[in-house]
Amino acid sequence: MSQNAHQLSVRGPDGRPITLEDLPKPGITRWVTRRKAEIVAAVSGGLLSENDACKRYDLSEEEFAGWRQLYSKHGRKGLRATRVQQYR
Repeated sequence: MSQNAHQLSVRGPDGRPITLEDLPKPGITRWVTRRKAEIVAAVSGGLLSENDACKRYDLSEEEFAGWRQLYSKHGRKGLRATRVQQYR
């Protein structure tokens, strides 16, 4: 796979390929760990730029950076809203 923003799919957080169609729809209001991890994987894999992800999902750059950092350190468990103090 090439490392450009026009890739057809990237490896998702569970190891399966994900495409833009597999990502949560814009306007989502309930962010579960799986959805957060999919967005982080899409950006990390080049499927979506960080700027596009923030615009598409109405996220601040700081919020997305926090997701990315927690996911890289703790995996999906780090993205749990109920455990945020434990992982920070």
